[in-house]
Amino acid sequence: MSKLLKVSDLRIAFHSRGESNEVVKGINFSIAEGGKTVAILGESGSGKSVTCLSLTRLLPEPPTCTVQGKIEFEGKDILSMDAKAIREVRGNGIAYVFQEASASLNPVFTVGYQIAEAVRLHRPDIEDVKGRVVELLELVGIRDAAKRYKAYPHEMSGGMQQRVMIAMALACEPKLLVADEPTTALDVTIQAQIMDLLRDLRERLGMSIALITHNFGIVKGFADEVIVMYRGEIVEQGPVEDVLNNPQHPYTKALIACIPKLGVKQRRLTTIEKEMAAVE
Repeated sequence: MSKLLKVSDLRIAFHSRGESNEVVKGINFSIAEGGKTVAILGESGSGKSVTCLSLTRLLPEPPTCTVQGKIEFEGKDILSMDAKAIREVRGNGIAYVFQEASASLNPVFTVGYQIAEAVRLHRPDIEDVKGRVVELLELVGIRDAAKRYKAYPHEMSGGMQQRVMIAMALACEPKLLVADEPTTALDVTIQAQIMDLLRDLRERLGMSIALITHNFGIVKGFADEVIVMYRGEIVEQGPVEDVLNNPQHPYTKALIACIPKLGVKQRRLTTIEKEMAAVE
């Protein structure tokens, strides 16, 4: 199966007051086309989100931030594209669902208006924009879509707001969806609904997914491959079943140990520091 995305020796550094902080340190990974899912795991600050923001050059421009290496999407080098070409990739090729939908949606505009804005920007060929927005709301499982078109974000639950964000991302019919902690701040029941929705959309649309998370618990049965990041490096990667059933790196073992299990006393995530100190 051909590669939709290929990242080679990616290095990301932020610069301030004459000092540099390299937050991603020469990582390599790829995502296949045709509905494949890669989960990128790690605790906060491990480099997951900045890695995915770099895929469409959404990070600050130099000299604040420098991105080195190679990012190829459909065989084209993202880092060498001009402004017009990269705008075509954003949304149409790679779309994002950011964490905490309530912070991403504009509170003064209706959800229909905000989705319609994405449709007009990336799909000028569509004449019935409102009709397309209603279709998207129905696609992500929002009932009474025509009525909800006129709703403001505060009139919707957290789960419905997240569905709106997914609808907005799908407006451009992307080939790769980057879902950054899509279940943050949602209760367990709604988390399961959102993951089921993403699974269903992946199968129906043939869209590949890069799932950013710190939770191994939502990965099993959803992702095909797992990438585990620690301090800007990939410490382990492979098929999800292999990594879950036979983790090799102490950091991966510590993350898996944090998955809640009924009747089993859990270890605390703080033990990661002690385990990592033993191998560093």
